[in-house]
Amino acid sequence: MVIKTWQVNTMKRSLTDGYVFKVIYRVDGASDTYKFRTTGEIGLLRPSSLVPYADLTESQVLTWVKARIEELNKADSKKPSVAQIEAIVENGVNEQKTPTTGTGKPWS
Repeated sequence: MVIKTWQVNTMKRSLTDGYVFKVIYRVDGASDTYKFRTTGEIGLLRPSSLVPYADLTESQVLTWVKARIEELNKADSKKPSVAQIEAIVENGVNEQKTPTTGTGKPWS
């Protein structure tokens, strides 16, 4: 089983009011000693009321990130959904566990 963990790498915000308008995130996958990571960034829409920057939690920001990812996927199916991002991570771990491709050349 691949354990997937979402994290916030960093955020861009307005210094005047603390509005977070961009989040750079990563999704880590791990199973035994095998690991895979993907990263992404997402722009957030300005909410009607702002949570003070100092009061933000990673959990809250990740909720916004995932909701925005799903909104963009519904508007444009070429954009990945949360499930698709997690599948990329899972497939990356599984490819390490049981490789289906290789690199190299048969001569020295």
